[in-house]
Amino acid sequence: MSESSDAAQADRALKAKHRALWALGDYPLVATDVVPDLGPVLVRESGVRPGTRVLDVAAGSGNAAIPAALVGAEVVAVDLTPELLEAGRHLAEERGAELEWREGDAEQLPFPAADFDTVVSCVGVMFTPHHQQAADELVRVCRPGGTIGLINWTPEGFVGQMFTAMRPYAPPPPPGAQPAPLWGDESHVRALLGDRVSGIDARRRMLRVDRFSRPEEFREFFKACYGPTVAVYGSLADDPDKVTALDTVLTDLAAQHLADGAMDWEYLLVTADKNPG
Repeated sequence: MSESSDAAQADRALKAKHRALWALGDYPLVATDVVPDLGPVLVRESGVRPGTRVLDVAAGSGNAAIPAALVGAEVVAVDLTPELLEAGRHLAEERGAELEWREGDAEQLPFPAADFDTVVSCVGVMFTPHHQQAADELVRVCRPGGTIGLINWTPEGFVGQMFTAMRPYAPPPPPGAQPAPLWGDESHVRALLGDRVSGIDARRRMLRVDRFSRPEEFREFFKACYGPTVAVYGSLADDPDKVTALDTVLTDLAAQHLADGAMDWEYLLVTADKNPG
């Protein structure tokens, strides 16, 4: 088998693992109950208006895609995981939003170049294993003069800290895979987009999360619903001591951030314009 076919086979296996990971738990419930405000913020800050042709990359169940459709944009939501797309279809129907749902890989988007006025991703593209490849696709499918808008968790914020806390308990990442929270670092995103864009506006903001009244409530919710957390616990199924240790780590982390029934989770909001030509 050639080196190129070996690499293609490894990539297919990696994407299959990612697809399965995000089908674990109940990410649509996370999107609607914990982070519902992120999508509308991204839609507004990216300048989405009626008639705008929008692509939501790694759309999940439509946290940004559905609000974009509701303002009258022509929206396509693309995600690797069919289960999330199906949940999004049902949610869009309930809310009266009309949009297209497509299965696809953020690192190999199934669309022609310059096909969209606005390309967005709401805590989605950050979980692709190969950051530059994903960034290249965001730029490729955006028309010259169009807008790229991103919301990603920062490394220093609560979610970034959670991933750091889980790392010692998780299986090692595949070779070449980059940490997701790097997408929440302004310098990293600027380097990924490079000189193909201009007018980059990067701002750190806080999401107020008031879904959890106790640290243990946060832990149990994420243990049951959030794919990456479900996967880590699944890898520890035969080691009850490590399960107990991770329980303690996540409870302690939540306790540090929870005050009066609320937490503030930091994210990076980035908007940029694709250069002409």
